[in-house]
Amino acid sequence: MFTGGEFLIEPTSDHEAWVTGLHSLGYSSFESENMFKGSVRASCMWGITAVDVGFSSCGVSRADRTQRNVRLDSKDYYKAVFQISGRSTVIQNDRVTDLAVGDCGFVDMTQPSSLVSNNSRWLALYMPRRSLNSHLGLDPRGGVCWHSATPASRLLFRLVLEALREDEASPGAAEPYMQLAVYDLLGAMFAVSDLPPNSSHTEKLFARVCGVAESHFSDPELSLHDVASEAGISLRYVQKLFTARGTTCSRFIQSLRLDHAARLLRRRTLTRSEQPLTEIAYACGFRDYAHFSRMFRLRFGSAPSAVSEERLSANEPMRDIGHRARGETLPN
Repeated sequence: MFTGGEFLIEPTSDHEAWVTGLHSLGYSSFESENMFKGSVRASCMWGITAVDVGFSSCGVSRADRTQRNVRLDSKDYYKAVFQISGRSTVIQNDRVTDLAVGDCGFVDMTQPSSLVSNNSRWLALYMPRRSLNSHLGLDPRGGVCWHSATPASRLLFRLVLEALREDEASPGAAEPYMQLAVYDLLGAMFAVSDLPPNSSHTEKLFARVCGVAESHFSDPELSLHDVASEAGISLRYVQKLFTARGTTCSRFIQSLRLDHAARLLRRRTLTRSEQPLTEIAYACGFRDYAHFSRMFRLRFGSAPSAVSEERLSANEPMRDIGHRARGETLPN
């Protein structure tokens, strides 16, 4: 995405210099009501590309990423935007999200988006789409926001802000752990995302069932009766909810276990851990390693022992229908 190292544009009123920096971020146009000064600086934060952008204008400034940008530059990334000062508005997927200091927005770089700022500064972390999808076990949509009151969002914001203030690279040995911490906190943030206001009663029930499964899938004794009982609905209705979405509760639980196994294997690779594969299988709710290995091969195309980080992230992760119950459509 970037050429490596750092590029820096000091605060300037040179519009052409600013646009050059803007283009490097995947935006095609910039508009400001009046004269402005801006800066953009890219660096590496725990092995993740970080871009610090400042707007200082006498009015509202707007940057657009168009469908043409998406088509031409093929930036297969997500962007987490942290509001450092001032206020901004993120527009994507027909969602208009206002960010105040301490808030975090989430943008899918494979889709058009706009960022409107007014005398503000924000920092963005650019994460490879496949890598994040594999870690989270879902394909998140852009345009969402978490406010500073959300615990995981608040923790991640503090982590980013402290790294920004220190302006020092973390030790190379610590980078994989810090990167995993960022990914895990994002996963926690998506786990507590609110239901859309217009969600039907049925969708809320389905989300509740999925939440029960997501909380207990690592228990090998988990049964469909247990899921139905904790969700407070009948087993037959649980089966009906999943059938209407083209799957079963058992398959959903198995997909959760395999997604978690993929995350643990990626962590094992990144940290060069020697954690036994049988231990990973049992931690994900599988009683039999041979069965786990067979299911993992069917899902990802490789045995757990042969999977590297690159090969794992290159496979399409299972869609988390629990999260899609919160507002996303299912494939046919």
